[in-house]
Amino acid sequence: MLSTMQDEQLSLATLLRYASTFQGDSTVSTWTGDGIRTQTYREVGADSARLANALRDLGIGEGDRVGTFMWNNNEHMVAYVAIPAMGAVLHALNIRLFPEQLVYVANHAEDQVVIVDGSLLPMFAQYLPNLKTVRHVIVANGDAAALTAPAGVQVHSYAELLAAQPDTFDFPIVDERSAAGMCYTSGTTGDPKGVVYSHRSNYLHAMQVISPNGMGFDNSDTVLAIVPLFHANAWGIPYAALMSGANVLMPDRFLQPAPLLEMMAAVKPTFAAAVPTIWGGVLAGLQAAPQDISHLRTCVVGGAAVPPSMMRAFQERHSVTLLHAWGMTETSPLGSVAHPPAAAEGEEAWAYRYTQGRFPAGVQARLVADDGTVVPNDGQALGELEVKGPWITGAYYSPTGAEVDPDKFHDGWLRTGDVGKISANGYLTLVDRSKDVIKSGGEWISSVDLENAVVGHPAVAEAAVIGVPDEKWDERPLVAVVLAEGAEVKPEELRDFLSDKFAKWQLPEHWAFIDEVPKTSVGKFDKKRLRAQYADGALTVTTLS
Repeated sequence: MLSTMQDEQLSLATLLRYASTFQGDSTVSTWTGDGIRTQTYREVGADSARLANALRDLGIGEGDRVGTFMWNNNEHMVAYVAIPAMGAVLHALNIRLFPEQLVYVANHAEDQVVIVDGSLLPMFAQYLPNLKTVRHVIVANGDAAALTAPAGVQVHSYAELLAAQPDTFDFPIVDERSAAGMCYTSGTTGDPKGVVYSHRSNYLHAMQVISPNGMGFDNSDTVLAIVPLFHANAWGIPYAALMSGANVLMPDRFLQPAPLLEMMAAVKPTFAAAVPTIWGGVLAGLQAAPQDISHLRTCVVGGAAVPPSMMRAFQERHSVTLLHAWGMTETSPLGSVAHPPAAAEGEEAWAYRYTQGRFPAGVQARLVADDGTVVPNDGQALGELEVKGPWITGAYYSPTGAEVDPDKFHDGWLRTGDVGKISANGYLTLVDRSKDVIKSGGEWISSVDLENAVVGHPAVAEAAVIGVPDEKWDERPLVAVVLAEGAEVKPEELRDFLSDKFAKWQLPEHWAFIDEVPKTSVGKFDKKRLRAQYADGALTVTTLS
């Protein structure tokens, strides 16, 4: 028996029409360094139609890939919705990838057009001669004449292209399972892998983002979108904002603590999203120059675990809630959010906030042991996290067809590579990445737990923990410490600081003081580079007895 419901496609074109019509007075704004420039969603809708017309004139049709090489700004927001709404596929290129990786992903995706921010032209010009399928480059917020293109590639001005087009477009009705956008993983091991999002997955994901158990923003909010639009589907924020009518503040290239605090003072956003390194910088900025940021109701933090000390500092000093979330490029990315249960209070509520959060109804999750058995959700048993759901990829993109790598997928489940535990009421606590967990004497030591504890010392700004070879124990932890400005501390003091938080055998004996923890293209600790530095003898290591 079938239902009587209408079979309406979950299309991003439908979302665009809704936002530009019924949420038309909401805005997207870009920080310029000394102010903002603003468009209403109604104007975003008109510019989306102009861009779709321009792309069609350049030969772009359904399924064709259009890349973006841009900061978070108004033009990128227009591209985010116009490209999939016209039936093409948005490919947000990660400007922080290594050059060979950037060229690889653009060629692998077979991008035909790339929209480039004018401030990024010098960087993009180095890549363009190696981009085999690109036929057109559109320059936004800059001088198109400044880019010298190889034969066969035409360069256009974004402003001039759009000015020549009508502000209406007959957006097609596409199958909701067709491709809407694609992102590539950061490629920390091997080539980056492509994930293709559908109209359906993005639509359902946006509904989860704006729900109270997700990020929970609505049309009374202004969202400071610090997370790059080129990273992990922008955490779904562009589509969630259009769906809810929330205003969006885009920081453009101004991502340092000082300009972020300046735009907070000027616009007073109520919601923000960024990785922990951003919030660490903001916290240090506030320490140097105090400022009221209590207008921020919630700051969602993902990409890495947030040290409890940082959560406490924001809450107790600035009345700002840092909300832990977990996800990855492959999960669109929202996988879990750490809202405490309503009945939890005091330290119990904090304990829930330290977790990676509770899975929503759309995400199924299980833990699998090394022998392939599923372990219980009892808050104690550890295993590799595997997930499945309507906004979780079931394969990686290949020009010759979807690829299901058995190292990444298991009986239809995505293998996340994260090791953790799940409580009976569905809260996830990650212990480590499977490749980062330290196996010492047959027991596991969590590098994440050690990092969070070390950062709790007032002399420490950042800490990264890796396992290093040990003849007796197989591996032992090495802590690489970045000191806070003007601070001094000895390894013995730091180990003593940890002594009441860890068993004696877990306490690290190897310590190194460094100027900066190496980061990946998306701001995560690059432990592969840190291990290489150790292997090459580039770290000065103190070993305690």
